[in-house]
Amino acid sequence: MTTITEAPAPASTADTDVETLRLATRSTPTALWNDSADPDELSRSIGFGAVGATCNPVIALAAIRAHMDVWGPRITQLAAEHPTAGESELGWKVVEELSVQAAAQLHPAFVASGGRNGRLSIQTDPRLHRDADALVEQAVRFSGLAENIIVKIPATELGIRAIEEATFRGVSINVTVSFTVAQAVEAAAAIERGLDRRTAAGLDEREFGSVVTLMGGRLDDWLKTSVARDRILVDPGYLEWAGVAALKKAHAIFTERGYRSRVLSAAFRNHMQWSELQGGDLVVSPPFDWQARINENRLPVENRIDVPVDPRIIETLLAKVPEFRRAYEVDGLTPAEFDTFGATRVTLRQFLDADAQLDALVRDILIPAA
Repeated sequence: MTTITEAPAPASTADTDVETLRLATRSTPTALWNDSADPDELSRSIGFGAVGATCNPVIALAAIRAHMDVWGPRITQLAAEHPTAGESELGWKVVEELSVQAAAQLHPAFVASGGRNGRLSIQTDPRLHRDADALVEQAVRFSGLAENIIVKIPATELGIRAIEEATFRGVSINVTVSFTVAQAVEAAAAIERGLDRRTAAGLDEREFGSVVTLMGGRLDDWLKTSVARDRILVDPGYLEWAGVAALKKAHAIFTERGYRSRVLSAAFRNHMQWSELQGGDLVVSPPFDWQARINENRLPVENRIDVPVDPRIIETLLAKVPEFRRAYEVDGLTPAEFDTFGATRVTLRQFLDADAQLDALVRDILIPAA
């Protein structure tokens, strides 16, 4: 294990707030993004060294609810400006405005990095998950909202096709609803095909800054559900390493194959999904509260991306947990199986539910209870 450096004892509470993450962003190639477009959280995260942010239906709903003093009147105003728009259309206009505002906060990092960072992710409507053409068209439109927008498309079988086509059409991609090495590799290959098609067509070559998210914590969640369902007994501590193992393996494959996209670690459930990935050319995107906890606990900044997970853990999980084997092996799932993987179903349902909750929030403003 190679230690880069460790934060000295902070001189003040203010120093404690920023020391660890600032040190990491300054001394390693690992980029920090904030897993929220909430303007207050994003501003503080940028102070920690964050150079990107993500948004999805759950995150957007939370940010809107946290600032109803702003978004309540704005929804009323939007309804007056668009008198025929329904709840869903108005809700997504708010998501777009929230995303554009966050993109402006990140634009200096976009310029400084030549487009590699400084990106704000906006997710395609999960209700379009069965229509590749609709996903591509929405992705193209979203990418025009600001030059540093990056668009989330799910790593479903249909989504893989949309990722390639949207890349070809000039969209910077953040692959989402992705939990396995097989999904990450297939999505990265789709981005490569899209970029190669652009080159063959004589289209401009530039820094797209595309990333392939692997939701390590949601993988851990699903494995815990599956072992309980299947009555499998395994050291519960081992299951905390599953997402980390998949992320490390995906990063190694991306590096070996020279993919032009980066792995992004999201859906944090433990600090190892940050600390075990330091030193790699990848993105970690913790929710703001996890960033605060990492700082408060002054976790050491160490180059651990190439330090393998304990082989006993990997061997045990491969032998006893079939769903881990499917998630960890590069050929563990075929694209046709992406949609039926348990974590995919759970996450798509949560995103769809958040859409429904946003509709209800807008409806309550448009038609208050009698």
